Amino acid sequence: MKKSLALLLSLSLLVLPLTGCGGGQTAASPTPSAPSAPSETPEQSEAPAVDLTILYEADDDMINNYSLLAVNPDAPFVDADGNAVSDVYVNTEGAAALINWMLSEEGEQAAADYGYADYGEYLFYLKDDAPVSTAEIPQATEETKVIRMSTTTSVNDSGLLGYLLPLFEEKYGYTVEVTSAGTGKAIANAQSGNADLLLVHSKSQEEEFVAAGFSYVLPGFESERLTYMYNYFVLCGPSADPAGVKDATSVKDAFAAIAEGEYPFVSRGDKSGTHTKEVSLWPEELGITDEAESVEAYTDWYTYSNAGMGVCLTMAEETGSYILSDKATFLTFQSNRGVME
Repeated sequence: MKKSLALLLSLSLLVLPLTGCGGGQTAASPTPSAPSAPSETPEQSEAPAVDLTILYEADDDMINNYSLLAVNPDAPFVDADGNAVSDVYVNTEGAAALINWMLSEEGEQAAADYGYADYGEYLFYLKDDAPVSTAEIPQATEETKVIRMSTTTSVNDSGLLGYLLPLFEEKYGYTVEVTSAGTGKAIANAQSGNADLLLVHSKSQEEEFVAAGFSYVLPGFESERLTYMYNYFVLCGPSADPAGVKDATSVKDAFAAIAEGEYPFVSRGDKSGTHTKEVSLWPEELGITDEAESVEAYTDWYTYSNAGMGVCLTMAEETGSYILSDKATFLTFQSNRGVME
């Protein structure tokens, strides 16, 4: 009897490796399986989704136009104190090469396509009357290879330049040095002779820049301001939307509701294109302008931050505030779960 039990036990131990794995299949004939979806990295799975969301958009007052401007090498350059600056070198050939590429069929199509693969929607749109360049673009030389672009944090934080510029640089041998700030500071940077071209989005400030002699008409174009693409500003806020702005009949009514209820609002406060647009949307009787003094009576709910778009979105998320943003940067912020590099 003991021998029989021992024999049965031995046989069962031999059978277990054959039946315990693979459902009885041999290693030589595995069942094909569909590829599994990639799992999130620990960083992705631990990062919280943002509560900040788009509550109002697509109002005619929320269109956001972007323009390229070449810096005039003979401009009356001045420093921050208004003192004349001499011995300024402007890389006009490099600036022209980059502008012509960005306005070429290749460059414009790349800008128009940006974002769709990652976000399921386009982040920038070409204007119907956008200028198009067919100029031949020269290869970089030792004298022209470094191009200085002064632009806005909205453009930079959206990731657009990180996508476009390597295409241009690899093909033509240039290196583009990007400085980003609010439009007012970006333009001031060019006025002091520290930029070869601008990519900004504030029509009134661009027109002042042109009128003061800081830009010129590139060959093949009709004006200094080359407005070629746009997207939309969006009014964002906490998903609970205590001000009820998503039910407003216009974006100006939405801003009025925020002011009436004194709900927290984060402003760029940096004289950027976004800041300029924002102050135009408040009820006139509030007297809000782009000057800090104009909001001293509203500091209980209005934060005049003097910061870039990414920083302001983080502030709004952390404080449950409303905020005006360009849509491209907000979608990047949301996709990155609130992490801005």
